[in-house]
Amino acid sequence: MSETPAKPKKPRPKPKKTFWRQMRAPLRDSFFLKSVVAGAITNALRFVRLTNPLSPASMPIPYTADDTVIVALWHGQHLMVPTFNPKGTKIAALISRSADAEMNAMVIERFGHQVVRGSGGRGKPRHNVDKGGARALVALKKALDQGTSVVMIADIPHGTPREAGLGIITLAKISGRPIVPSAVATSRRRVIEKSWDKTTINLPFGRSALGFGPYIEVPVDADEALMEEKRQALTDALNLATEEADRRLKGLAA
Repeated sequence: MSETPAKPKKPRPKPKKTFWRQMRAPLRDSFFLKSVVAGAITNALRFVRLTNPLSPASMPIPYTADDTVIVALWHGQHLMVPTFNPKGTKIAALISRSADAEMNAMVIERFGHQVVRGSGGRGKPRHNVDKGGARALVALKKALDQGTSVVMIADIPHGTPREAGLGIITLAKISGRPIVPSAVATSRRRVIEKSWDKTTINLPFGRSALGFGPYIEVPVDADEALMEEKRQALTDALNLATEEADRRLKGLAA
């Protein structure tokens, strides 16, 4: 008689993943817990900023509190941005409508910034903005029209990392405001390599540097081909800003 093949053993869940799965539901459902954690994250970001003075070679912020711009970032490299905005700058940040993003919204609000919930618009032409994304773009345009700058992550959640979507290009077109490709780097950091966007956790007691790419402006009459060209230009400019922040962190000014 042939032996019954042994059933393959299920891989044991890793402790960190098990802990996070256990914590997600309480965090999602409890406003009190979310408030406590959001407060802790806000204080941690302020502490990291305080203990990471800017490198002398860092690029200066190219806009002031009197300018109204669209600040573009990559996913995974956005955590420190609220701590670097020029004093007095009015900011509106686009945050996903998902329950998991609620804490991100609470952190942004603790920095005194406005939060707009919604999608930034997906991918390439044509149907790049869903209904939620369209409503978010209308709200962001209204903020820009009132003199509030907008911070927006350019790449699409769980899409292709480091590739700009068309949502931010659409916002620049309908608002007439320029996009400022931006990046923040710290000398002490941990990159979560297994995350889809290679999330960077900035650590205290190091140096920081800012990088910026050339402004991207989109004409109000831009057609589909020009919108795609601007999307590619923003992708290149954001990658340049990221490289520039790292270069200047090492004191290698252009």
